[in-house]
Amino acid sequence: MRAVFERFLERLSESVDETDLRGALADVASGLDMLTFAYLSFSPRSDGKPTLISNYPAPWTARYLENRYQSVDPVIVRARGGGCPFRWGSDLSGEEAAGAQVFEEAAQFGICCGMTIPIIDRRGNFAAITFAADKPDAVFFRAAERHDEGLPYIATCFHMFVRRKLSADRTIDGVSLTPREYECLQWAAQGKSDWEIGCILGITQRTAAFHLGNARRKLGVTTTRQAIGRLARSASFGSLTD
Repeated sequence: MRAVFERFLERLSESVDETDLRGALADVASGLDMLTFAYLSFSPRSDGKPTLISNYPAPWTARYLENRYQSVDPVIVRARGGGCPFRWGSDLSGEEAAGAQVFEEAAQFGICCGMTIPIIDRRGNFAAITFAADKPDAVFFRAAERHDEGLPYIATCFHMFVRRKLSADRTIDGVSLTPREYECLQWAAQGKSDWEIGCILGITQRTAAFHLGNARRKLGVTTTRQAIGRLARSASFGSLTD
């Protein structure tokens, strides 16, 4: 478990976008013998769309979000109350027709039971990670029981990195940069060369220079020093350890 968790933290630290984060979660899920997963978090804004990172079948996740099933999904309803990880199956659907429909449709995509870890961070933001199975398999639930103590740590770490990597403001004077462009520019502001940035981020010097070049072009400047000046004057500027 320790080796799996350490590798998970390494991959999270190296992640730049949603694809990287999904890969990190897929890696740890595989290591725990709980292959199918979904992370769902809600925006602090009432009108914000939820963030869903999973390897569930794409047609199901699209239907789930389109129909806003997160508001009636019995698993999410229970998880909103916080508490410890819990097992669930078709018996959780209860008597509500909407909840029963969610369970019935999910089963068509091989999602019949699972283990869900509620997450309520210190800012009051809610999220949940679910590991699911297509049937009440004893092997699956033995794996869930074996890692019961570690699952909340995995869920919390993933949630923190998602908020840090995907929720950060990467605009400078109204100009939006990609996560990598913004990250390279932040390191340049710390006095790092293209070569040093490449070493820090695990990319080539040429790739680091490419991202900085894109940032300069978007900001309408000709030198990295000018781009750093724009970054420093922007309200979105923050330290790398924020």
